[in-house]
Amino acid sequence: MDITVTFGGGLKVNAHFNNFTVCTDQTKKAGGEESAPEPFAYFLSSLVTCAGFFILRFCQTRKISTDGIQLRQSNDWNKQTKRLESISLEIELPPSFPEKYAPALIRAANECVAYIG
Repeated sequence: MDITVTFGGGLKVNAHFNNFTVCTDQTKKAGGEESAPEPFAYFLSSLVTCAGFFILRFCQTRKISTDGIQLRQSNDWNKQTKRLESISLEIELPPSFPEKYAPALIRAANECVAYIG
């Protein structure tokens, strides 16, 4: 995939690929206008949405409802270095989810890492 970057004024940086444009900006505190998420926020959200895609496909192929399934991502930061130290994903399943599929669903969510690697 080829990506072209353009600059939209101020602190806006936009990525163009296929038929899409991903617009980014910075917070007002950082000198931006907060017109779009920061690039790093897109990076972090891409991890959990990738896992979500694999969960969705897992459920669709087994005709399991995704109602009530939630993914939560938490990011641990080192306050001294101001760097990301770890990322954790938590999958919350509703009582209606077939328990026998829970381990396989977790493996499916982890496929995102294998897909990227």
